[in-house]
Amino acid sequence: MNAPHDVPSAAELVAAVRDFLETDVLPAVEGRVRYHTRVAINVLGMVEREIELGPAQAARHAESLAALGVADDAELAAAVREGRLADGETLMAVLEQAVRAKLEVANPGYLARE
Repeated sequence: MNAPHDVPSAAELVAAVRDFLETDVLPAVEGRVRYHTRVAINVLGMVEREIELGPAQAARHAESLAALGVADDAELAAAVREGRLADGETLMAVLEQAVRAKLEVANPGYLARE
């Protein structure tokens, strides 16, 4: 992150909290609290990945949408519903790229199974 923020960065702070939950809290709790700790660890991992990957993913997605001649996801959905996009291969590539980007943040383990 840029000025005026100093170190640690937001990503480093999130990573530190995730690590604390994973190494100190998780082994010491049971039942419902253990489950919610696992959920919190997963959420923090998603936040870390979005901070790291999000800007580049957003730029690529904007370029892909522009190549299709639409401004945003809502316009893309409308164009698909209305049959306004002629090139099926290009559309499928853009949609696949968008889904992969979402999975890279939400659960990259799904992509590792390929």
